[in-house]
Amino acid sequence: MARAFDVIVVGVGSMGASTCWHLAGRGLKVLGLEQGPIPNPEASFAGLTRAIRLSYAEHPDYVPLLRGAYKGWEVLEQECGEELLRLTGALYMGPPDGELMSGSSRSAKEHGLPHTLHTHAELQKNWPQFRLPESFQGLYEDRAGYLLSERAVQAYVNGARQYGADLRGGQLATDWTVSDTGVRVRVGPDEYVAQHLVITAGAWAGKLLEGLNVPLRITRQVIGWVTPAQPDQFTADRFPVWVIDGNNGEGVYYGFPVTPDGSGGEGLKLALHWPGREVDPDTVERGMVLGDDRDIQDALSRFIPQATGPVVSQKVCLYANTADGHFIVDQHPESSRVSLACGFSGHGFKFASVMGEVLADLATKGKTDWPIGFLGLSRFLY
Repeated sequence: MARAFDVIVVGVGSMGASTCWHLAGRGLKVLGLEQGPIPNPEASFAGLTRAIRLSYAEHPDYVPLLRGAYKGWEVLEQECGEELLRLTGALYMGPPDGELMSGSSRSAKEHGLPHTLHTHAELQKNWPQFRLPESFQGLYEDRAGYLLSERAVQAYVNGARQYGADLRGGQLATDWTVSDTGVRVRVGPDEYVAQHLVITAGAWAGKLLEGLNVPLRITRQVIGWVTPAQPDQFTADRFPVWVIDGNNGEGVYYGFPVTPDGSGGEGLKLALHWPGREVDPDTVERGMVLGDDRDIQDALSRFIPQATGPVVSQKVCLYANTADGHFIVDQHPESSRVSLACGFSGHGFKFASVMGEVLADLATKGKTDWPIGFLGLSRFLY
């Protein structure tokens, strides 16, 4: 006989763990199902750190959600008693008319975010670690930095369980159905029933949402760490989180300061934010492949020559890319008993704290006060 819950969450990664925490904290009977271990070291939050920033170049409509996300991370820090959010400041660099600089400036101005603009000469004076074309300008904001992503997900998992959530690893959901009375989720020979289903399955979400015909392109992304010859020049007191628009319109390079305590990895972490090679998430190569360091070395040699060196460590994560690069957060068009969050396109982790609240609202009230209309499914279906 199928076991009954109030809400079943399929995928206990960053969004799913936060959702379980929010739901269980509201007193609901929650089942979280994850195909790998919990937390899953192959989930897209792996790699120790993720950037967080307010002057959001992607679209100013994200800024209200980001303000909520910052508050959510602070609440989680208070509850778990552990540092998860580090504000190092963030520096964005590129041509003034490029997407990064123009988009960041637009968000900062539209939402009254504190920021400073810098000429090329000021960039070279204040942050001499960078070597930049003379056409580049900069935007700096204080209230930005990075999250300790693996610690944060572990904190959500621990907290959800303390609230009474039943979180189970090694549970691959193969099918789900919905009726007037509830939902059923199949895991092998087992079935679970609930009043509501939340799908937060990351790179595997498309396989559970095939009927929607919303294509998610899954790509293999490489994050790398190098050891600078002078690591003290790249610690957070001198070197913030950074983004450079310097790849001829094909994404941006980004990176993090060196963390002397090792919490951010071994050395200087950096990568290219741009969809990589399309893959099947079930068969993707997680190990090192010839050429994996090409984009990393390109960023170093062109823009941070003081840090040039071999990649000493790397991590492969997966992007689930939508056609427009924006998230999908909505109720299923065929049933209000099913909510979904997917297609985070490589820039979603920072939102996990507020997305858990959004999805908990949708599961319990059928609506949310958070402004997610621009992330709805309708932009693809109609």
